[in-house]
Amino acid sequence: MKIIIINGPNLNLLGKREPEVYGTQTFEDYLEILRSKFQSIELNYFQSNIEGELIDKIQEFGFSYDGIILNAGAYTHTSIGIGDAIKAITTPVIEVHISNTFSRESFRHQSYISGNAKGVILGFGMKSYELAIQSFL
Repeated sequence: MKIIIINGPNLNLLGKREPEVYGTQTFEDYLEILRSKFQSIELNYFQSNIEGELIDKIQEFGFSYDGIILNAGAYTHTSIGIGDAIKAITTPVIEVHISNTFSRESFRHQSYISGNAKGVILGFGMKSYELAIQSFL
């Protein structure tokens, strides 16, 4: 099984950015934990702050992988292009958020991804990614 985790803007700052919301662990450290926990899965990772690069990765892996776990960050609430990219591919996508976006600012309540995703997992901290992987098993 092949799964890619795609993280969007500012998620490269996990461990430093708003630790009261996102915790103190870097994503790279957490990724190693996931890889050791799910050794039978080829687990790849990509992060970008650039919307077009996220769309390119969705298209690149969207016909050949078994699953995409996408945390589009703030683009979740603004990017019709990312939503359209998910709609165009055949690989199922799980939308993930570390925080509970519904307990935050009202603009974070809108998602252009959810309607085209297989499912949405939010509010469980970094464990949201693990739950997304489990959903593909």
